[in-house]
Amino acid sequence: MAEDTGKNPESATSTSSLHRAFALLQALSKAPANGERVTQLARDVGLTQATAHRLLKSLVEEGMVEQDERTKRYRLSIAFFSLAARAANPYNLRDIARPSLLRLSARIGDTVFLLVRSGFDAVCLDRSDGHIPIRSFTEDVGGRIALGVGQASLVILAFTPEEEREELIRFNLPRLRNYGVFDEVYFRTEIRKICDEGYTACNPGVLSGMAGVAVPILDQEGRAVAALSIGTVTERLNEERLPMVVELLKKEARQIGERINPFDSALRRPADVLMGSK
Repeated sequence: MAEDTGKNPESATSTSSLHRAFALLQALSKAPANGERVTQLARDVGLTQATAHRLLKSLVEEGMVEQDERTKRYRLSIAFFSLAARAANPYNLRDIARPSLLRLSARIGDTVFLLVRSGFDAVCLDRSDGHIPIRSFTEDVGGRIALGVGQASLVILAFTPEEEREELIRFNLPRLRNYGVFDEVYFRTEIRKICDEGYTACNPGVLSGMAGVAVPILDQEGRAVAALSIGTVTERLNEERLPMVVELLKKEARQIGERINPFDSALRRPADVLMGSK
């Protein structure tokens, strides 16, 4: 009687195929927007072309991958993203960011804001008040301001992909001029500076006596999905204190960015999230 080793060859083969299929999905997640050829995918994951083609065919049959009939390139399907969007996730942006807001307001002593984009605007999704009364563009949670007005909305705009950013600027410039201090040269100069330094502390003087600093919360592609900012009185944001505040904001923003669910509804429909919290 042969010795029972406890190993199931069929199970081992299935596990191996599963690992290879997931490796292909990972490779496709990094592929160009128009997809990738099977030869390149095979090289990326260390498979023979025949094996990669067989696994891709299975993924196509399951609806997770699609193939362009003209170019023969493969890409992740809409069904794959739909499945990911329905994945259970107990966290959302406000829950993730709330501890950071509390830590920052306690450490710095100033009011901390979390803003997200909503179309051509930015919306205040949350705030944690410091001990100094301030005025802000968005005022309370749910407040809305045109992208480009105020430090937080400006960093969101600066870290938006260039083509999309240009469309936002074109639409919003007439709205920004209503504040009396914005012109296109100033606006674009500040955006370039933000992209270089990773934050903004510009103070156009719209709110007399008030100052602020903001950093973007970036996703894995380097796109700003939100912003952390503080609002304070001008004398509390001097040259000596500013580097410390910026470093604390950047540290918290990195931690938030690493935990963001890309399908969080707050990133697409902040108003719905705000209504649901009431």
